[in-house]
Amino acid sequence: MLSLVVGVKIIPFSKVIAYMNHNDLDSITSAIITKRIPRTIFGILAGASLATSGALMQSITRNPIADPSILGVNTGASLFVVIGLAFFNITSANQYIWLSIVGAWLTAFFVYAIASMGKQGATPLKLALSGSAISIALGSFVSTIMLPNNQIMNSFRFWQVGSIGGASMESIKLLLPFFIIGFILSILISQSLDNLALGDELATSLGTNTLLIRILGAFAGVLLCGATTALAGPIGFIGLMVPHIIRSILGNNMKVVLVFSVLIGAIILLGSDIIGRVIGYPSETEVGIVTAILGAPVFITIIRHTKVNAL
Repeated sequence: MLSLVVGVKIIPFSKVIAYMNHNDLDSITSAIITKRIPRTIFGILAGASLATSGALMQSITRNPIADPSILGVNTGASLFVVIGLAFFNITSANQYIWLSIVGAWLTAFFVYAIASMGKQGATPLKLALSGSAISIALGSFVSTIMLPNNQIMNSFRFWQVGSIGGASMESIKLLLPFFIIGFILSILISQSLDNLALGDELATSLGTNTLLIRILGAFAGVLLCGATTALAGPIGFIGLMVPHIIRSILGNNMKVVLVFSVLIGAIILLGSDIIGRVIGYPSETEVGIVTAILGAPVFITIIRHTKVNAL
């Protein structure tokens, strides 16, 4: 309701209720509410997808700071979108999604492979460092491709910030199947993810195929993150914050974490979008900026309270 009410123009609750009851309103008010409805629904789906993706990544890597933005997955998705814009004249959102998913998947695989080198394997610190290094490297490729072409730069720079302001019913239709597939798959493997948290040896003794579960979990996580990133841009920190909030209140049961990630992720992203409309008045501050402001202190707190292995 707040998402339908708050914006550059405040719409009274009574008029929103009247709109929902199919009562006649002036054309301007009706147009504003009509535009905010898909934005709100898309925000719910995007927040749920990113939070679920973060929960999966933290679980399969047993890394409390795993998140699409920290592990460089968002940057990989961004690079493939820029390549599509620059060299293949990609224009449709459906094409963006598949390019973004491929870029996110390859980046996730590459980051994990680099972090796994050495005696201790993919420790939380090594994952964060390799993700940051890969993100910087891919970001330089993005700039190299984008800067010589003003048209591509103008198209990309607004997308890169992360925003749900341009969401439409078409965006919702494109994202919804990916969310359904990714979420159902994550619920199906939730018990195995609980076993995985006990350690690979114990999980194997309980009958869990650890490699398969990690592959399925990564597939679901990248599917959710990649599709959302393609349509909304790289929105960071939702996947980092939400699982920690849920675990601190409800415990570590993965099915509970995944189900509540949908709810809390939607609330935080939509709330961030509303905050962006307020603090950016008379314009708007993109939701990706707001989530970064909210998420940075959470990231620092997690780092301070989490014992990470040395390099």
